[in-house]
Amino acid sequence: MKTINFKWPKNIKSGSTHAGFKEDGKLDMCWIVSNTPAAAAGVYTTNQFKAAPVQVTKKTIDLKHELQAIIVNSGNANSFTGDEGIQNVYDSKKLVADKLHLDESLIGVASTGIIGKQLDMDTYQEGVDNLKLSDEDIDAPEAIITTDTCSKKVCVEVILNDQPVTITGFSKGSGMIHPNMGTTLSCIVTDANIDGDDLQNLLSEDIISTFNQITVDGCMSTNDMVLSMANGSASEDKLVPGTAEYIEFAKSFKYVLETLAKKVAQDGEGANNFVEVNVNSAFDKQEANLVSKAIVGSNLVKSMIFGKEANWGRIVQAIGQTHAHVDPNHVTISLNGTEIVTNSEPVSFTDKELKSMFTDEHIIIDVDLNVGNASGTAWGCDLTYKYVEINAAYEG
Repeated sequence: MKTINFKWPKNIKSGSTHAGFKEDGKLDMCWIVSNTPAAAAGVYTTNQFKAAPVQVTKKTIDLKHELQAIIVNSGNANSFTGDEGIQNVYDSKKLVADKLHLDESLIGVASTGIIGKQLDMDTYQEGVDNLKLSDEDIDAPEAIITTDTCSKKVCVEVILNDQPVTITGFSKGSGMIHPNMGTTLSCIVTDANIDGDDLQNLLSEDIISTFNQITVDGCMSTNDMVLSMANGSASEDKLVPGTAEYIEFAKSFKYVLETLAKKVAQDGEGANNFVEVNVNSAFDKQEANLVSKAIVGSNLVKSMIFGKEANWGRIVQAIGQTHAHVDPNHVTISLNGTEIVTNSEPVSFTDKELKSMFTDEHIIIDVDLNVGNASGTAWGCDLTYKYVEINAAYEG
């Protein structure tokens, strides 16, 4: 596997436009289209107020795990919009299906932006009318962002059955990030030949240790969703679970998910520092993931990082408030490679050593629980004044 410049996989094209959902003239609508029907998979927010596009697209994919096109708009979430919002999603599917001459059952729809505002369908139709298809239009990552400071994208190539296979992914997300069996809004497309059920199994499994291990503010969006399409154009040979080729594809697919998840955490609203928490010697994998996410999600830990203080007590309280197995007398904690707690005893350090812990914008916290052999990692960011400023002014 190697990382390559962003491009679309074989027989997948895209287009992007300014429809009018954003007043600043920036791109706010895109679509990704396969030349042929593709295997499809999705994972979705567990928020009880799932947005209309999440509800409808889940039903669409659940039919036979197949899609041929995904359309996304930003600037309006079509969330908390009742029956009218649901109908607007079906109308959106029809607009796309009519233009592309596809069956409506092959169209996935996603939206992001302001909650509680009905989707202006005249604006939506204008956007669809303006969308074109090109394998050189790579602006989809820019068309889906809202409060993000940058787009998030990654592309890898892996050789399977002597053929190059491309996996391309992009995401949006900066605030309202605390996924649970969902993600921020993301799309991963590939020309690999894989069965829809197998793609779904991969996505559902990998999301647990990638997107589900990030948090920015502990708030779960109503529109969280990741969609994946695999059109099989790279090879006639279908990937079979358990084979070397399947394992290599799965490894590359997970790499794309993890890379995107980390990019989202790094771009947390107002963040100064990207925070990585590694928990080792945990009772099992589930508890390792639980503890690492509890630490990175703690507002006290976030504030500690922002204030550049090695206040290990805030890390300890985050560990202790979980139900994970712990040995209170044998916990070890390091901050950017410097041990600050050994066997639950604080380690003395100089002001110079303290300063060295915060010289990098990438802050790494390592925790050894000494109760087992499992490990887990979570990613997040610090909590700053800027986060409050952004969200106090946001109209959504």
